[in-house]
Amino acid sequence: MKADRRSRDLAIAIGAAVVAIACAVALSIGMAMRQNRMAGSMLYPPGFGMGPGMMGPGRSPAFPSCAVPALPGAVVDVTLTDMHGMMGPGQNGGQGAPMGMAGMMRIVLNPATVPPGQVSFRVTNAGALNHELVILPLAKGQYPGQRAIGPDGKVDEAGSLGEASRTCGADKGDENAANAGIASGASGWTTVNLTPGRYELICNITGHYWTGMYAELDVSPAR
Repeated sequence: MKADRRSRDLAIAIGAAVVAIACAVALSIGMAMRQNRMAGSMLYPPGFGMGPGMMGPGRSPAFPSCAVPALPGAVVDVTLTDMHGMMGPGQNGGQGAPMGMAGMMRIVLNPATVPPGQVSFRVTNAGALNHELVILPLAKGQYPGQRAIGPDGKVDEAGSLGEASRTCGADKGDENAANAGIASGASGWTTVNLTPGRYELICNITGHYWTGMYAELDVSPAR
């Protein structure tokens, strides 16, 4: 009888332990799913072309939208993109670089070759973070992405020929502003004169160059 009672007590204890473990697992799964839903709605502002999985519902009225005026000369359409969900905290709590995710930001040009003379850049920020466009000449034997990055996460802009970093405006914005650069979903533009050669177009907001925000523009006479 005592053996039967011990067996019954052991079975009850094992059953209770199994139920407790199952409840704990279910609770953990539920919390994880809730966190994922929150992350999906919070990490990605509903800007142009962005959202969970980089495919958002489109531009939101909460984000700036601006019409770009007619621009002179050859016009290059520049699209700035990022994957904000993989971003880590930046310096002083600002926008930072992806944690181990180099190459997750892009500058896309159309076209990538233009004739010399007046060239206008129509820049659209299709990412979730603020971005900018800085135009730098490339020396012979130098290629995009090879510039030295300083302790502040930026490259030396000496020799810059111009930039578009003003939300819904031309040329350079206020780089000392708390949220410098072209806002998500907005556009900026600039017009410069370029001689034949190779140029590197970059975003020089802290950490963005390292993550892949550079592209080459070739300027050559039409054939």
